[in-house]
Amino acid sequence: MERWRGRTALVTGASSGIGYAVAKRFVEHGMNVFGCSRNIQNIDELSKTVRCGPGSLNAIKCDVSNEDEVLAMFAKIRKEQGRLDVCVNSAGLSHGEPLLSGTTEKWREILNTNVIGLCICTREAVKLMRESGVDNGHIILLNSRAGHMAQPRSTIHFYGASKYAVTAVTEGFRRELRELKSGIRITGVSPGLVETEFVHRAMGQESGEALYRSLEKCLTADDIADSVIYALGAPDHVQVHDILIRPTDQAY
Repeated sequence: MERWRGRTALVTGASSGIGYAVAKRFVEHGMNVFGCSRNIQNIDELSKTVRCGPGSLNAIKCDVSNEDEVLAMFAKIRKEQGRLDVCVNSAGLSHGEPLLSGTTEKWREILNTNVIGLCICTREAVKLMRESGVDNGHIILLNSRAGHMAQPRSTIHFYGASKYAVTAVTEGFRRELRELKSGIRITGVSPGLVETEFVHRAMGQESGEALYRSLEKCLTADDIADSVIYALGAPDHVQVHDILIRPTDQAY
């Protein structure tokens, strides 16, 4: 990770869970990090605790499902840093909305954040990398094991569909970057059950706790941050395309 020291990263969904852990780890490795979220209080607090570290952390209030806010965020990064080297698309959400009884409004929220917002951020990140001459940048897309296999719970079937789309666009972005003869790499990281607030928000507190208790030990946000660091640390000729990581005793 030494080669990333002093370089600029954007982490979406950085206020909690995986995004928070990744942003913290980047700062510890000496990167200049922009962390975005709809609520930036936690990012602001983290920035104070890492102020004496080798890197820096700046909070940007941004809802990735709102294109105007995303474009304004990239304009801010362009103005303040003039470049971008790493973009981690960690922002994501789910609602307990089955296919046969879910609401259209909630489905749209899932797609606008998990797919459209992710694609807008990736498009703008590549644009900024290329215009600033960064040919060895790296894009990380936070996917899910639900993006690779059908899930047993009806409440996350639509969420799974959004993550299948992430699997598809990961390969699509890789191919388009190859067509441009770009050295920018792209990696999907697909976690199984991670002990964060995500499951509680998606399934409700009681259901989320029951799901966590069904396993001897869940993954942690730091486990996923380790995977991101692994992908970034690979030599330039190595493209870590997708990391599927789950708890050892998770059955599916």
